Amino acid sequence: MASLGSSRILFTLFLAISLLHLNSAARTLSETSSDQLLKFQYHKGPLLNGKISINLIWYGKFKPSQRAIISDLITSLSSPSTSKTPKSPSVSTWWKSTEKYYSSTNKKLGISLGTQILDENYSLGKSLTTNQIVKLASKGPHSNAINVVLTAADVAVEGFCSSRCGTHGSSNVARVNGKRYKFAYIWVGNSETQCPGQCAWPFHQPIYGPQSPPLVAPNNDVGLDGMVINVASLLVGTATNPFGNGYFQGPKEAPLEAASACAGVYGKGAYPGSAGNLLVDPTTGASFNANGVNGRKYLLPALMDPKTQACSTLV
Repeated sequence: MASLGSSRILFTLFLAISLLHLNSAARTLSETSSDQLLKFQYHKGPLLNGKISINLIWYGKFKPSQRAIISDLITSLSSPSTSKTPKSPSVSTWWKSTEKYYSSTNKKLGISLGTQILDENYSLGKSLTTNQIVKLASKGPHSNAINVVLTAADVAVEGFCSSRCGTHGSSNVARVNGKRYKFAYIWVGNSETQCPGQCAWPFHQPIYGPQSPPLVAPNNDVGLDGMVINVASLLVGTATNPFGNGYFQGPKEAPLEAASACAGVYGKGAYPGSAGNLLVDPTTGASFNANGVNGRKYLLPALMDPKTQACSTLV
């Protein structure tokens, strides 16, 4: 009996120690998983590289002056000839910081403005689903391209304002020589009349959080200047995380990418409710942090530096 009792005690002790180790291991695994989710890191997938054209698909009514704001932004991303170099800090300097994501052996990304497609007659109506956005994106070239769908202020899009200001992704195209290829796309909506407090901050009073006076938009168009921020953010996300396994932080289903990991930061000293210390145009009073072609001024988001794990700003 003594022997049996000792066996029971030993078994109970063994069980307790085993459970302790299991709980400790589970805790360690949980902490490791949490640390991994919180860290901005590379997930071993491909990045976009080589020469890529950015094609703009305009859906709905946009003035020529509004279209020029975005097309000048795209043109400004690549370094112009010396005689036309914008003042510093420049949009091309901001874009050049994405090179930190590419190893010395990888071919870096070179981008240029491609074709522009106008759909002013709302061919799919004024209320679009995500699948319809992909359908519109597919109107652009599929090879070596990022197709950007831009929807007008009177177009409702699934999830717009309630959960997103824009998105990027990839879609399969028809088979070529037996192989199916993917093309990258972006969608951004004009929030001017629907939700400028969510998608055009800091050029409009925010709906939530600290209430600070809105900044003057550098192109005198709250909706389009808000689109500039979102287009720029998603272009970097597309380049560095095109297929969901590149650079990001957090869960794959809701990743924080190079720009979205620094949401709300545009200059040094940024804090909730303040975009940071920005440049101000002495004539218009507009706030900006980057110069572009044709005398343009833009406000661009801070980008996560993959080496320092800190948000990097132009100013």
